[in-house]
Amino acid sequence: MRSFWVYGALCVAIQGLSGCGSNPVAENKTETQQTAKVAQYDQLVVAFGDSLYAGYRLAPNEGLAPQLQAALQADGINARVHNAGVSGDTTAAGKTRLPFVLDNLDRKPDLVVLGLGGNDMLRGIKPAETKANMTAMMDELKRRGIPVVLTGMLAAPNLGADYVNSFNGIFPELADKYDASLYPFFLDGVVTDPAFMLPDNIHPNAKGVSRVVEGLSPLVEAALKQQNDAVLEK
Repeated sequence: MRSFWVYGALCVAIQGLSGCGSNPVAENKTETQQTAKVAQYDQLVVAFGDSLYAGYRLAPNEGLAPQLQAALQADGINARVHNAGVSGDTTAAGKTRLPFVLDNLDRKPDLVVLGLGGNDMLRGIKPAETKANMTAMMDELKRRGIPVVLTGMLAAPNLGADYVNSFNGIFPELADKYDASLYPFFLDGVVTDPAFMLPDNIHPNAKGVSRVVEGLSPLVEAALKQQNDAVLEK
């Protein structure tokens, strides 16, 4: 767990910055800039999150969205994964941004992969506020009839037991309440291995993202299959 403690220390050290993911070298464009038409696809997945989703300091084909799309297509699922990750986003920013993103897509998504909260933790935002913002986003997606796969975040251990317990419970509770699939910790098996992390010890490198996709893609595939089956039954 040494690397996770390093992660915690770095998280506290950069609280004065604008959250995880400021000043990227090469980052995928935001959803408002992604207007080019793409090849035909059967299903649309929106990856909605912060710098962990946006592809912080990675080449355009190395971030979560392109690697997840490649994994789905390799398994015979003709899906497009739309990158709606924005570096520095808190849950409050995500709550404001989500309706705009959904309204400006070319079609209703079959699935949203939702992962925010890391920047809340970095800034020491109260877990109750994080939970309220995440709940509002889950309500918005439920209202629109869009299934969700949640990717959870864990608080750095040095933030104290009360904060850690309150923060870490947010994502399992939301998954249970909204019957959403949950990938409990986005950086599971990644943050503790320097081979999978950028030098900041906070963001995954391309190999780290690949490791995330290995764990996440089965949940996404199962959710897409369930959604497709539901459509066929209608």
